[in-house]
Formats: sequence, C-alpha cells, structure tokens
Amino acid sequence: MRSATLSALAGFAALAPFTTAQSTSPKRGLCYVPSQKYPGDDNIWVSGSSDLTWYYNYKAEPADVYKNNKNIQFVPMLWGASDSDTGTPFYDSVKKQLDGGANISYVLGFNEPDGPHSTGGSALPVDLAATRWKAEIEPLKKLGIKLGAPAVTGAASGWTWLQNWFTACDGGCTPDFIPVHWYGNFEGMASHIGQVMATYPNMTVWVTEYGFPNQDLKATQEFYNMSKNAMDGWGNLTHYSYFGAFRSDVSNVGPNAAMLNQDGKLTDIGSWYMGGLSTNNIPKGAGGRIQTIGVAGVSALALFWACVL
Repeated sequence: MRSATLSALAGFAALAPFTTAQSTSPKRGLCYVPSQKYPGDDNIWVSGSSDLTWYYNYKAEPADVYKNNKNIQFVPMLWGASDSDTGTPFYDSVKKQLDGGANISYVLGFNEPDGPHSTGGSALPVDLAATRWKAEIEPLKKLGIKLGAPAVTGAASGWTWLQNWFTACDGGCTPDFIPVHWYGNFEGMASHIGQVMATYPNMTVWVTEYGFPNQDLKATQEFYNMSKNAMDGWGNLTHYSYFGAFRSDVSNVGPNAAMLNQDGKLTDIGSWYMGGLSTNNIPKGAGGRIQTIGVAGVSALALFWACVL
C-alpha cells in the first residue's frame, strides 16, 4: 500500500506545476562540505534566516564552526572500517559527546559501502561491516540514539550489498531508518524511494545525498522543486539533505546544482532550500562559464572527498 501511495504521489508531483513559493521544512539538513578557500561560507548555512535543523559531515566529531551552535543538530557518522580496527572509537566519541551535554539523537552508518574509495565509497565487505556495526553502532541504541543503516549508492549494487549485510548481521543489526543516496532525475528518485519504503516498511527514510548533476539551470531547478515538494509531503520520509553546499565554480556535480554562486552568494536553489525567496543569482562554473546543456549525470563525488577525509 505504501509503495502504491508513493507512486501516486510521485506521479502527481511530476505532472503538477512545481512551486517556487517560499517554504520551510524541519526535515531539511546540511550535507556539510567545508571550504578551505572561503571558510566564511560556513556561516551562511546557520544564518538567521536558515531553516536547516540538522547536519552531518561524514565524521564522528562535529565541525568546529558549528560546535557551539544550538540551532542545528549534529548527526555523527561512522564513515567506514578496516580489518585492523580495534576497540570502539566511534562509540566512545559519541558517548563522550553525550556525556558532555551534546544533543545527539541519531547516528549514520557507513557511507556508500558498495562503492570504491576512488568515488567516495567506503568499499566495505558485508561481514566486516556487520562486525563493526555490532561493536560500534548497535550499542548506541541503549543510549537512546536512533541508528541509520549503511547509506548505499542508488545503483543495483546498493540493493545487493544492503540485503547481504542484513543477512551477515544475522539479526544483530537493528537500524531505525534507511538513508538514501540518489543522483538522477526526479522520476527515478521517486521510484527508488518507493522501492526502499516497500522493502523496509518498518523503518523511516532519510535522503542524505541527492541531486540532478550536470544539467542546465531550468532542469536543475525543476528537479529541486519537484523533489522538495514531494519529500516535504511524504510522511515516512523524515529528513533530507541536498548535496550542493558549495560554490558553483568548484562544484563537482555541475555549477547549476550548487547552492552558492561563484561569488559565494545564495543561488535560487540555495535560498529556496533555506526557506527564502529567489535571488536571481546565476551560478557559473570554473572560468565563469554558464552551463546551458545537460550532460550525463554522475554518481561519484570523488573530488569532494579530498577535502573531507
């Protein structure tokens, strides 16, 4: 029933005219991408007009710039694991933050474990991921924290990996929600989310990375508005974070997907995402180029990881 309902909603959203009216949503969060060249950009996302309520940075520890900010909740992530891992450093870090008074309600599991390191994935065998989850993440449930399953890619390999991971866990991994990554058109995203909800009906869904890369501005804005309207309306989808918190001239998903233009000013998408009105700031790519023709989308975000990991 949920799958059928979601399909109907997706069809309606795809056919109905999208709205660019000012809107806010407590579901919206920040997929934080630090700027070493323009650190002042970090303050944009927590400005007085921002409606962003949570953020993650692919790490266990919060970003220094937001440590004392009570208006945006940090969500720690255990990005990956290796055979040489010992002890419980992720668990210990989260426990220490809680003991220090941090407001932590959720954690995120491994990032794209079905993907290779070269494209930002954590490249984890399912048995290793199951072992480290049981040691580092599952015990956090006793502290009242809700657990996000590993965030697989939107490819077929993601489905296979996640199913095999649950098998390897043998009942010892009990996430509360499924994080989704999607890079592609709206119809594909809606179908993918519907499949996730139908496959895991007892868990809520977060969309922790999404976008329509390397498209012209009109197509990019249409995708943003259709996806925003849909995700704000889907009750079982409780959190989402758009991948675009950087300047257009360094964007590895195309300049039009960025929430800041080349001068560090909010684009229409950036302003809309934060609950504001259109800015008419046109994003340009490297060298001041405006992308007017869409090219094939990407699912790999390799350039990003050089500054994050």
